[in-house]
Amino acid sequence: MTDPSSPLRVILVDDEHLIRSALATMLSLEADLEVRGEAGAVSDGVDLARAEQPDVAVVDLQLPDGDGLEACTRIGEVSPATRCLILTSHARPGYLKRALAQGVLGFLPKTTSAEQLAQAVRAVAAGRRAIDPELAAETISSGDSPLTPREADVLEYAADGAPVEQIARRAHLAEGTVRNYLSSAQAKLQASNRHEAVGIARRQGWI
Repeated sequence: MTDPSSPLRVILVDDEHLIRSALATMLSLEADLEVRGEAGAVSDGVDLARAEQPDVAVVDLQLPDGDGLEACTRIGEVSPATRCLILTSHARPGYLKRALAQGVLGFLPKTTSAEQLAQAVRAVAAGRRAIDPELAAETISSGDSPLTPREADVLEYAADGAPVEQIARRAHLAEGTVRNYLSSAQAKLQASNRHEAVGIARRQGWI
């Protein structure tokens, strides 16, 4: 059991070094929070959690060797007392639903302020939910998306008309896999092309 007089132990898992460093700096300013380590991939995050046994893991949703929800599952296996908070630029209803079903307590966009993030870390450490209210409202009204999280990801990356090669780099996927996801998303949404599929998914709040 955590000593209530000791700072909450936090680890950060995010492949964007600048963002990770900024988060570490912000959270370290809080007297009751202690950043015990940083990692840039799922595997490194799991190793760090095993070594540090933190109270909270703040995890990015998109990582080079998997996604943040997978990271949370694996972190829980090596450090059962650790609770996860997902911090992401991909704040979509489909991901939130999946996170809640998996037992993740925190889910916030990267636009969250330093004060809100610190409060969320404390809430999650105490076993309370910390969910972005706007995303929660969108999730309630969006209905069930037929898209898998990865299909939604690829469709969002395609929204600006980017070529398959660029989408593949953004999503850390092979070009053939991107084509398969785009094709599957178009079929599920009964769209004639990716542009139409993006429009349908956006109107429904699925991306």
